[in-house]
Amino acid sequence: MEMVKAAYRNVRSRGKAAGIDGVTLEQFQENTEANLYVVYNRMSSGTYFPPGVKQVKIPKSNGKMRNLGIPTVRDRVAQTVIKKLIEPRIDSIFYEESHGCRPKKSAHQALDSVRRRCWKKAWVIDLDIKDYFNTIDHELLMKAVEVHVEEAWIKMYIERWLEAPVVTSTGVEEKAEDKGTPQGGVLSPLLANLFLHYALDKWLKREYPQIAFTRYMDDVIVHCTSQKEAAYILARIKERLAACKLSLNEEKTCIVYCKSEGRDGDYPKVTFDFLGYTFKPSTSYNRWKKQKFLGFNPEISNKSQKKIGEEIRAKDKCMNFCKNIEELAKLLNPSIRGWLNYYGYIRKSGMGKVFFMLNKRIIAWLRKKYKRWRTKKKCLAMLKRLRSTYPILFAHWAAGF
Repeated sequence: MEMVKAAYRNVRSRGKAAGIDGVTLEQFQENTEANLYVVYNRMSSGTYFPPGVKQVKIPKSNGKMRNLGIPTVRDRVAQTVIKKLIEPRIDSIFYEESHGCRPKKSAHQALDSVRRRCWKKAWVIDLDIKDYFNTIDHELLMKAVEVHVEEAWIKMYIERWLEAPVVTSTGVEEKAEDKGTPQGGVLSPLLANLFLHYALDKWLKREYPQIAFTRYMDDVIVHCTSQKEAAYILARIKERLAACKLSLNEEKTCIVYCKSEGRDGDYPKVTFDFLGYTFKPSTSYNRWKKQKFLGFNPEISNKSQKKIGEEIRAKDKCMNFCKNIEELAKLLNPSIRGWLNYYGYIRKSGMGKVFFMLNKRIIAWLRKKYKRWRTKKKCLAMLKRLRSTYPILFAHWAAGF
């Protein structure tokens, strides 16, 4: 019961969305003890059967839709119990090159790793696994689970979660196939990491120990010394993934030349995207030699800038209810700090376009709020006065944008 309560505290600090039963976290909390006792009683007796997973479609950057699975609050608690039990032993086998959804690992560490390796090796394979979460083979996944999980009751529950039906937005219940793990489930990231550890990471380490790579869940960057080596390794990776019943997205997977100072040659593909950043040739400055040079570094990608622009526009209605500039800053600052912390980690200067657009939105708000300053010129002058008087009012002003 203590394990169930600890799992609930973890769930309570995360997402609040309701599953197919329509019970939100707030409704679950109205009778917490009774709800947790049901989870404890059924899990301890072996009679817990996961309900269906609510399927929600969310837009991807390419205009297509991604299927996201939302378990019920009760099911999230049950999954967290199992995750807390098996995560330490499974996570201990993962390599340093694996960063996604792991304790004490972050996207920034993965970006740093790729950045350093691009300086050392001139060629990169940007791997994109096609529909990864929906194509993980259950039989192969359970073989990997059995290596690290001895308890029969845990394996039984993992199988039940893999076999749980999916309920679409129209209310149609679809039976689970013998592949896939819901993207959005508590256990899914751990199981997905385990599968790729054996399908790719361990295989690369064994077959090609000289090859460096960085993986964040199913986003993989492989570093090579030559174009010929990159083409050969890519062909072998395709064969390996096919043997594990996975395939590459041919449109997105590519070989990239990390063009920088001292690297000759003209190649058509010299940029790639990774975790919201674009790695590309760009002007850098050597502080010691006090001179500029061509480097290969990441900065916020165009896709990420477009996404932030959509988020800003989505706040327009809320901005209209702000009575004064202080309220507007209070509304926007949490998001601004989040963008700065993530996308400003490397080459903060790349965010200039984003915050130029945000300042234009603030000017539009001023024009709408204060009718006597109808002209854009007067609002721009007012904005400059506000910035000089309150330089840290908005988080991006404090950062120099």
